[in-house]
Amino acid sequence: MNLNKAFILGNVTRDPEVRAMPSGQQVVNFGIATNRFYTDQAGVKKQDTEFHNIVAFGKLADIAARYLTKGALVMVEGRIKTRNWNNSAGVKQYKTEIIADSLQLGPRPTGAGGGQYQKPASTPTATKSSNVATDDIPVIQENASPGNFVSQEEPSADEIDVKEIPF
Repeated sequence: MNLNKAFILGNVTRDPEVRAMPSGQQVVNFGIATNRFYTDQAGVKKQDTEFHNIVAFGKLADIAARYLTKGALVMVEGRIKTRNWNNSAGVKQYKTEIIADSLQLGPRPTGAGGGQYQKPASTPTATKSSNVATDDIPVIQENASPGNFVSQEEPSADEIDVKEIPF
């Protein structure tokens, strides 16, 4: 059995670039930067930044184009793909990308500043307007169909109630 899966959580490095394939399907390219913090053998704290190329197709591309901007926090789940081609000088070049299967958007920016994000409201004195930005983030369920929802009010006879577990 083989598995090709990537999870990336980081900040968008450039605004999504929107294109269309000859079939009319939308394609979006953007970059994400991830940071790794560690302490070397000498005890010095260091930071390592890695840059990732992300490609999204179809409905996911439309969502990325509308909601992602430079500096935005996003989690991408997808698969790794390496492309190769010959450049104009005849030299073979390679590019490794993550083909997105799903996106999870981070908090929305506040004000006109591109990369400024508000902190979650943690005190009771926070105003109602500070919670509005995070409530507007759409929930994306690509494989859900309208008829497959289970009511939370009445548990099914097949479901196990946590209170019935003897330990």
